[in-house]
Amino acid sequence: MQAVKQEALNTIARLPEDADMEEIMYRLYVLENIRRGQQDVAQGKTQSAEEVLRDIQTW
Repeated sequence: MQAVKQEALNTIARLPEDADMEEIMYRLYVLENIRRGQQDVAQGKTQSAEEVLRDIQTW
């Protein structure tokens, strides 16, 4: 897996030249959440769809 800094730089480089700071920050936010999700999967920290639906029904 790429270093976090390099992932961020690659993400920013793919944005259009007229991207504003809000768009850059949003893309980095999404990238970070994807990275966290991948870590959770690798560590087995997941729930099945059925478990999630059961949890939702108790709300």
